[in-house]
Amino acid sequence: MDSQVMVALALSLVGGISTSLGALFVIVNPTPNLKMLGLLQGFAAGLMLSISFFDLAHNALNSLGFLKGNLWFFAGVIFFAVIANFIPEPTLAPTSDGKSRKKNGDDGGKDVMKKHRRQVLYSGIITAIGISLHNFPEGMAVFLGSIKGLRVGINLALAIALHNIPEGVAVALPVYFATQSKWQAFKLASLSGFAEPLGVIIVAYLFPSSLDPEILEGLLGSVGGVMAFLTLHEMLPLAFDYAGQKQSVKAVFFGMAFMSASLYFLSISLPEEISL
Repeated sequence: MDSQVMVALALSLVGGISTSLGALFVIVNPTPNLKMLGLLQGFAAGLMLSISFFDLAHNALNSLGFLKGNLWFFAGVIFFAVIANFIPEPTLAPTSDGKSRKKNGDDGGKDVMKKHRRQVLYSGIITAIGISLHNFPEGMAVFLGSIKGLRVGINLALAIALHNIPEGVAVALPVYFATQSKWQAFKLASLSGFAEPLGVIIVAYLFPSSLDPEILEGLLGSVGGVMAFLTLHEMLPLAFDYAGQKQSVKAVFFGMAFMSASLYFLSISLPEEISL
């Protein structure tokens, strides 16, 4: 059990660090290429859809039967749909307004600028809280996937890590705009990312070491539902907005093909004693 926790922690740290990479992208280039972010979102969406339908949900259906597998899957969908109503969606704050208002030298302009910065900073903090709430169950998903096998854990961690890079941008950009502090932007984005390994630590001590295989398959099916809802509800709309529908759809299928290839090469490269 301890080795499984350590593996899950290491995998979840990849996701947490990728959030910091998104923040670093903002620090190096305060005006990020939104089209590239959109394509990255589409690619990550392909990875997550592939995991959700071809891996987690597929295994739940095979292990539990059609009815039970679907009930577990849609339980995850409904659960995250309810949670999503209370979580603000990540947004990228524009930077042009702040620059234009700097040209206004009167006191009224300064007051407006201060108010605008406060609003943007507040939105950045709320976004960080929302992303932390997203990352917490993602850490739980990585832990459950690691119990199932190294392949599931690695693939979940990879998809989540790619998804977390734009999330890091979504946190760091408004904070950097509001505070003009690179360190504050990097720190807040990184803290939101490290909610993921925190989820691993907490769930590791909530679940017994000998979890019933049927419950494990059901929980993983629910994780598949969560991932599918997250992808279709948040990632694809952002990808469409930033990169356009046609390019984003291509990125989605490229991500699905990449995941299929990764499954194959991982299966032939890992030692036989490693659980897949």
